[in-house]
Amino acid sequence: MDRARRPRSVLAVLTAALLAVPGITALSSAARAADADVATNGGFESGLTGWTCTAGTTVGSPVHGGAAALQATPAGGDNAQCGQTVTVQPDAQYTLSGYVRGSYVYLGASGTGTTDVSAWTQSAPDWQKLSTTFRTGPTTTKVTIYTHGWYGTGAYYADDLTLVGPGGSGTGQPPAAPAGLRTTAVSASSVGLSWSAVTGATGYAVYRDGAKVQTVTGTSATVSGLTASTAYSFQVTAVNAAGESAKSAVVTATTSAGSGGGSSDLPAHALVGYLHASFANGAGYTRLADVPDSWDVIDLAFGEPTSVTSGDIRFNRCPVTECPNAESDADFKAAVKAKQAAGKKVLISIGGQNGQVQLTTTAARDTFVSSVSRIIDTYGLDGLDIDFEGHSLSLNANDTDFKNPTTPVIVNLISALKTLKAKYGSKFVLTMAPETFFVQNGYQYYGTGKWGGQDPRCGAYLPVIHALRDDLTLLHVQDYNSGPIMGLDNQYHSMGGADFHIAMTDMLLTGFPVAGDPGNVFPPLRPDQVAIGMPASTNAGNGYVSPSEVTKTLDCLTKKTNCGSYATHGTWPALRGLMTWSVNWDRYANWEFQKNFDAYFG
Repeated sequence: MDRARRPRSVLAVLTAALLAVPGITALSSAARAADADVATNGGFESGLTGWTCTAGTTVGSPVHGGAAALQATPAGGDNAQCGQTVTVQPDAQYTLSGYVRGSYVYLGASGTGTTDVSAWTQSAPDWQKLSTTFRTGPTTTKVTIYTHGWYGTGAYYADDLTLVGPGGSGTGQPPAAPAGLRTTAVSASSVGLSWSAVTGATGYAVYRDGAKVQTVTGTSATVSGLTASTAYSFQVTAVNAAGESAKSAVVTATTSAGSGGGSSDLPAHALVGYLHASFANGAGYTRLADVPDSWDVIDLAFGEPTSVTSGDIRFNRCPVTECPNAESDADFKAAVKAKQAAGKKVLISIGGQNGQVQLTTTAARDTFVSSVSRIIDTYGLDGLDIDFEGHSLSLNANDTDFKNPTTPVIVNLISALKTLKAKYGSKFVLTMAPETFFVQNGYQYYGTGKWGGQDPRCGAYLPVIHALRDDLTLLHVQDYNSGPIMGLDNQYHSMGGADFHIAMTDMLLTGFPVAGDPGNVFPPLRPDQVAIGMPASTNAGNGYVSPSEVTKTLDCLTKKTNCGSYATHGTWPALRGLMTWSVNWDRYANWEFQKNFDAYFG
């Protein structure tokens, strides 16, 4: 948590508010007959149309009226303000009012030309009406109305906001439809768009195949998270305080084939498991040849560095003194070939709990590439799994943009993986198994944060995933050994049930603003790139769920049935499958995880 922006005491907040806000007392005045509500979409029935929010979304519950309300969650350095600029008349009286819930909710108006005003409540456990009035200045034609919370105090809600008074000139006139829509760049997973500016527009909405997918303030946008070799249609509308324009003419684009990092001829639904190949523990040693055919991707655990910063990765098979039933190198290599002949993929997994890898220099990067290549070539493997944990990845204090990382350990890892992908070609399988702290936790926190004090590892995997998204075969986040993580519903979710897996996976398939910044969104991954990481048994790790909860998770994500309290943002029948730690522990538990997977997907 960002402690540099801790809320002041209640007394201090109250005192500051009373001194700074003359209009804090809720006032009212009878609106004249000609007055009207000049705010746009005050009930949030059209999403956030007309509003600009730093950390807001719309929800279907709780609501004060209609079917939607605003939910916004302040962070350590952000009060989650949502505002809109409204056209007004000079020297006129206006009443601003609305209904709010939560702690420290403010409703106010700025740019009035006289005295800016606000009303607020310290605590509203149920819907509470706030109201205030102001008079515009002699030359004022625009006023910004807003609502916000207080730093780090949790989500607040707002609904049915109105600004009643004389309508300004031009009120009720949405802008014209944008012209000149064209594509600027097309990749395997994204399409760039640009268009001509529209007079009077304050923003633009981008539509993909008829559905609104993005809002921007400028005249360009990049739509990400697309599927390779797929045709899409795009349109754009212009928005101002009066509403939304008609849609522009349609532009179509077909994404490129990409570099083959997506499916790599895996089955439609794949079972991924880690095989304890370099050590023994309570699960016992399992020979590669004895792994059942149900397992489509087998990750050999683990390749580890000679030292944290050397980049020199070694794969030492479990010695017979530790694993008496371990096969010979010749039999092991023969088993790799047999699995491949059966259509399976065998990868070397780098890292794990004990294998800390920090590529702090380009020399370490190059050593990483050469040493990993040596392992792949020696055993004839299909690719590489990145299982960096602990302190392998963290962000420097000034590294704040996941799309353009500058931290050496991040930049060098990206470079190394791209080099390996280019060396082995389109059939090279690249997977990643980060912990939730390094991925979904980035929704709230990224690196040390604007004000410092956060764990620099927060969200540190995001730049790596994003840079490799066109090369990435599978991302299977470890939904285990995790603390509570905030989902896209702005509620914390904990291990132990289907809802945790549903919420965490929905974030990957929907995309999310990084550190609550709506202008810095981590784009969604394709469903065929995503598998869900789960422990195979109670012995394998914290966060085990029963087969029935696994089935609930798959039902909700692939069919939108059997869902719990978390509402997903889509349905993904192409979800790739499941990953588990581990094959050995599943064998120890009489193959419970594997049998449930086989029963579900057939």
